This record gives sequence, structure tokens and C-alpha cells, in this order.
Amino acid sequence: MQADEMEVPINNFNNNSNKQRPPPKVRELFKNQRKDSEGSLESPSLEFEYGDTDCLTAELSELYSYTEEPEFALNRACFEEDFRTQVKDRKWTELDVAEQKAYVMRLLDALEVTNRDRRLKVARAILYLAQGVFDECDTEEDVLHWSRHNIFLLHGMGTFTALLELLSMEIDNNQACSTAVRKPAISLADSTELRVLLSIMYLMVEMVRSEAEDNKPEWRTARETFKAELGSPLYNGEPFALLLFTMVTKFCSMNAPHFPMKKVLLLLWKTILFTLGGFEELQELKVRGRERLNLPPLPEDSIKVVRSMRAASPPASAVELIEQQQQQKRGRRSRRTAFLDSLEGETPYPKKQPLVKQDSLDTYGERDPFKNDEARDEEEDGDDVDGAIEGEVDPLDRDTIIQPPPPPPPLPLQLCPPSERLSFPKGLPWAPKVREKDIEHFLETSRNKFIGFTLGSDTETLVGLPRPIHESVKTLKQHKYISIAEVQIKREEELQQCPLTLGEEEVEDTPIEILYQGMLPNLSQYVIALLKLLLAAAPTSKAKTDSINILADVLPEEMPITVLQSMKLGVDVNRHKEIIVKAISALLLLLLKHFKLNHIYQFEYISQHLVFANCIPLILKFFNQNIMSYISAKNSICALDFPHCVVYEMPELTAESLESGDSTQFCWRNLFSCINLLRILNKLTKWKHSRTMMLVVFKSAPILKRALKVKQAMMQLYVLKLLKIQTKYLGRQWRKSNMKTMSAIYQKVRHRLNDDWAYGNDIDARPWDFQAEECALRESIERFNNRRYDKSPGGEFAPVDNCLQSVLGQRVELPEDFHYSYEMWLEREVFSQPIQWDELLQAQ
Repeated sequence: MQADEMEVPINNFNNNSNKQRPPPKVRELFKNQRKDSEGSLESPSLEFEYGDTDCLTAELSELYSYTEEPEFALNRACFEEDFRTQVKDRKWTELDVAEQKAYVMRLLDALEVTNRDRRLKVARAILYLAQGVFDECDTEEDVLHWSRHNIFLLHGMGTFTALLELLSMEIDNNQACSTAVRKPAISLADSTELRVLLSIMYLMVEMVRSEAEDNKPEWRTARETFKAELGSPLYNGEPFALLLFTMVTKFCSMNAPHFPMKKVLLLLWKTILFTLGGFEELQELKVRGRERLNLPPLPEDSIKVVRSMRAASPPASAVELIEQQQQQKRGRRSRRTAFLDSLEGETPYPKKQPLVKQDSLDTYGERDPFKNDEARDEEEDGDDVDGAIEGEVDPLDRDTIIQPPPPPPPLPLQLCPPSERLSFPKGLPWAPKVREKDIEHFLETSRNKFIGFTLGSDTETLVGLPRPIHESVKTLKQHKYISIAEVQIKREEELQQCPLTLGEEEVEDTPIEILYQGMLPNLSQYVIALLKLLLAAAPTSKAKTDSINILADVLPEEMPITVLQSMKLGVDVNRHKEIIVKAISALLLLLLKHFKLNHIYQFEYISQHLVFANCIPLILKFFNQNIMSYISAKNSICALDFPHCVVYEMPELTAESLESGDSTQFCWRNLFSCINLLRILNKLTKWKHSRTMMLVVFKSAPILKRALKVKQAMMQLYVLKLLKIQTKYLGRQWRKSNMKTMSAIYQKVRHRLNDDWAYGNDIDARPWDFQAEECALRESIERFNNRRYDKSPGGEFAPVDNCLQSVLGQRVELPEDFHYSYEMWLEREVFSQPIQWDELLQAQ
């Protein structure tokens, strides 16, 4: 090729100082491609930061339903009525701390009166203090400031203990329960006392838990004290969370249908979050746990890695795929051929250039040097037939991740070396991991192949193996990762084998250990109750006559009579269900993560109960909806959110304002719930082949692929993880038609060096017996629970008296009725029973 021929395309297409527009035929071609993909315009990346909770004002506003809005004025009236009898012509914010403490002490004394209505008024006055005496504040910041001040004051005076006693009385109020069971329709009025008490307790837990810039040293001390109290068995010999779990099970068993379940679940979630710690604390506990066990440090901080990841482009819609398939049937020529044909006669390109098939370039993420940037952007919206850009990082996003210097003008295809033509990322986000089991399996296969026998679990002897195997084993050992769970399982096996030699295990009384011991007897009931509530609150669930009613604390006494009232109630009901899903998903995820870190068999125990209670199909059913609509749902009315509604004047609500909702791009709580449910699903199925087969049986792949439309990196990561573990079971045709999803898995999910997830050649791809695997796991869990928590005197290793005289000489306490029926017992069990002397002698 002549030198002057090579310079023409570079000067014409890549000179940034004098950039030319494409020829008319090229613009027409790209215009048609854009027209084909108008049905599924790419959604922008969601600016969502995952955390333990939303911002403080959002968490406080979700405590109240919109039908409770008139009660804010009622709380203020109860406070002012009582406050004016004690303090004349002064406001609460004008009193000094000593006067405020004296008034709170009088309120606490009034809580102990027998008159129910009087107690409720005093409780409303305390709730008004906890809400920040909003009538004396001008801004939302002032409300939050005084709310925090008052709550630390209330906590220092012992208010929480007094409220706990009243809450226990309300839970055990059989008259209220029986009245609610008989009522055909339950409304807000049936749970007034409970709602007031739970609201105060929630505000106390949430305000003390969340740290602020104006924290005082004594507040930090009070926070640690309150945290220790909630996590220890100081309340009737059990942690406070167990009382809330009891309320959940009592509600789901239909014995107390008037319980305000949203407030109970929110308080339960925040109590667990406060006492056990959130995701940052979990990471610190994991680091300290590995140091205590002398394990290598973590290869990376998973929280930071996930936050730094960029979202992938969503897959194409079904309409777009059908149009593209029809377009392909009309003309089988590749796009590159069509592109060059359109340029014929208009550009001085040589005609006899060897072409590379465009599909191959797309598969490996190569940029076509024949396209300028504008044309490339337009084509990438609808160029692939099998699913557009399913999960693959968009080339523009990839540039943002790598952050390279501005690339030089691209050369024609023949001039680009292979290493420069492919634009792969410089590094993968995760360090690869290898289990000890993987190394053993690799050596077992290699020994069988080269020397004809194996050495069991020996991973050090490499005699007789070729040099490449030595290098492979060295690489595997460099990335070997020993988890805390593996150490705990090995230790448990040793304790089971040598119980007398190793002695009793010393178990530290941490808050999570105390909680597990309290939950252990009724854990299955707690799990089933939470899943029942999750099912009732899921948007895909249909109302059934036998389903539980979760709307008891949102429905007013008088049903709406106007269209505006109906729309407002509809928004409130949808918001109510979303908050319940948010609380349950966050609660289950926290329990799973803390139990797994505390002991792997505690995690496996609650996981198995979740699986047996159909948690996996329930989560898949939740995602079997228009997930984009759910995440972008606007079931909120900003003007009615606390504390905005108590500080500013209420604007006039119209049907148009309710329909438009707020201007946010997505709903934080719904996206938070979706990510939590995906993480729960990942934890239930990780390294469990039988549960992975459940994902395949329930046809989860198309459901999860639709979830990739949400352009949020963390959510896409956990979707891709779930797709990765089942690719080997989905068959070659699925993998062939979803190559870009496979590419996204490679780019975003952690690698296991000898995991054939993309090919289906692993021995784990064989059919598995679900019952056998789960039963073996159940036996290990039961042995662990019996050894660690069954402290009955007649245990397996209790001493046995074999002396006949001493056994017969022991005095046995017999019940009183035995003396009256002794002769009848002798006649029935001894005299009337014939003795088979021959069989008895043979047995000797």
C-alpha cells in the first residue's frame, strides 16, 4: 500500500482541528439505526449511594403514614395543655436543662396512673417532645436539633424503660386483641396507644443511633450505654429485639391483627442495626476476626470496590430485538459491508481491504476505527441482535473507569497492532480467589492424568507432575483465600470428634450471640412471619381472603369520599407497602451477615429456614415485574413528609400534584430494597448447588436479565453474580445467545481461577440430590446447636451409674396420682402380661 494512500483516511476522519461531518449516505444510515432503537432509549445512570439507611429526615418521615398527619396537632395540644399547668408564659426552648428535667420527671410519674386516657395524653406529650417541639421551630434543622436534645434528655431520665413496661402491657392486653379479632375492618383507631409508644421508641433509637456534628461528649457516652442496654438481656431476661419479634409472630398468627406492623418492623430493623452495627461495622468486625484467627488480610475493601464501579448499559427491549431481527432478514450483509458500500465513490478508501466480521468485533468490545465517535454512539444503541448491550460496560463508561489519556487518532484496521486494537480494561475490580478445595480438586485431576493415583488432600507433594502443573499450583496458592467460615467448620469438626480432650468451648456473650440464643427456640416462626409480611407487601402479590392485613395502621376510620382523598390514600398504601419491604429486606440481610460472621452454622440455620419457607421463589416473584417502574415509582407526597409538614404551611393538594409526585430520578427505598433482596438471594445460593438448581427450575435467568435494565452498578453486580452461578446449568445455546451478559460477568464479578462457570465442564454441573445435600447440612447444624446450646444435665457424656444396688436404692419422686393407680398399673403392665421365658433366655 502506498504511503499517500494511507494518510488520506487519517487526515479526513481523525483530524480533530478540522473535523468533518460524515457523508449524507452515512448520516442517513445512522439516522435509520437511531430510528430503530427509539423504543428503548438508554436510561441514565442512577446516582444512588448504598448505605445502612437513607438520610435522617427520610427515615423519620417514613415512620408516619399520611393518614396520621392530623395527630401531629393532637400531640402538640396534649403537650401544651399539660405544660401550661406547670410553666406559665414560657416556651420549652426557653427553659434551662434543670427545669426541663423536672418537667419530664412529672410526665414520667403521670405515666403510671391507672386511667388509660390520661396515660395516652401524657404519652402524646412525650411524643411531642421527641418530635422536636416543632411549634417553636422555624426550620427543619431546628426541629431535628431539639428532637435530638429532648431525646437524650428523655433517655437520661429513664423514659425508655417506662415505655417498655407500657408496651408490654399493651401487647398482653387480651381484651384489645379479642376486640380486634372480632372487628370486620381494622383502622388507625384500634392501635392508637401502640402507635404512640412505638413512635417514641423509634425516635429514641434512631436519634441516638445517628451521629451528628453537634454531638456532645456526654451524648457519646449515653449512646454506648443505650446500645449496650438494647443488646443485652435486661428486659425480662431477653433482648428488646425479641419482644418485637414476638409482636411480629403474634400479628401473623392472627391473634393481634391491630398491631401497627410497619412501626414494629422499622423499630426492629433499627434496633438490630444499632445494637449489632451496619455494613461498615461488619467490615471492621471481619478484619478483626481474621486478625484474631491469624488469617491473611482481605485482598480489598468490598464496600469501596462496589462504590467505585460504574453501571453497565441496559439490555434492549423485546420490540427492538424483533425490529432488528426483521431488519437482518431483509438484508444479510454485515454492517461493515453496508458501511463501506455507502462510502463507495465518496471516500478515497482502497476497495480491496481485508475485512473483519463485525459481530466478532462487537463480542470482544473492539471499537470500529472506520466510525467516528458520533456514528459509533448511535450504532451502539441497537447493533446487537441477541440482547443489545446486556450488562456489558458501555465503551464510554469503560473509558471513565480506566481514565486513560486522550487516545490518539485511530489508524486504519491494517495498521493497528493487535494489542492496540482491543480496548480491554487495565485491571479487573476484584482480586481472584481460590479455595483449598479447588487446589485439592486440581491436583487430584492432574495426578490421575499424569501418574495414575491420588494423594488425598495433600497439596504440597508435586512429584511426578510436569513443570506447567507446578506453575499452576504456585499461582493457585498465591491467590488462596481462607475464609473465617472454613476455620469455624474445621474447629467444629474437631470439637465434635474430641469433646473430652478439647473441653468446653468458650463463647463470648456478644450482642449477636445473645440474640441468637434468644431466637433459637422460635427461629422458624420468626422467619415464616417475616416472609408472610414480605409476601403481603410485595407489589406482585394479589389480595387473598386468607392473607394477613398489613394496612391496619394506614387505613382511616372513615374511608375517602372524594377522588383526591382516594388518590392520597392510594399513594399512602403503596408507600406503606414499600416501607415494609424495605424494613424486612434490610433486617434479613443484617441478620444473615452478622450470623455468618459470628458462626457459619448460625448463618446456615437461618438460611435453611428461609429456603424451606420458600424465600427463593418469593424473591424471584418480587422481581417478576416491571422493575424499572417499581424503582422509579413516586409514592410520596413531599408536602406531607415529616418534618416538612409541621414547619411549613400545607399547600393545597390537587390531583395533578399527586400524580406528578416529586422530581427525583428514582425512589431510594425501592432501589435499596431491590439490592437487599438480591444480596439475600446471593447469600442463600452461594456454594449451594441444590439451591442454584432452584434458580434454574424457577426460570430465574430471564427475570434477572430484566433487572439489568436498572443502570446502577451495585444492583447489576448482584444480578450478574446470580446469573454466573447458574450459567453452567443453562446450556450452550443460552450462553451463545447471551455472550454480552457473559462478558459483563467477566468484567464485574470476582474470578475463581479454575472455575469453569462459562463452559459448563465442571463436575458440579451434574444433577444434585436436593434432599441429601440439605439433610447433611441440617445434621451438622443440629450437632452444633446441641453441643453449644443444649445444657441439659442428661447430656450425651453425662456419667452413668451401672451398679444395680445403687440404682434400685435411689429415692424416686413419684406423682401423687401414682399411689392411687399403682395397683391398676401392676395389673395392666405386669400381671396381665405373659412372660416369654424362652425368648428371654435366648436374649441372654
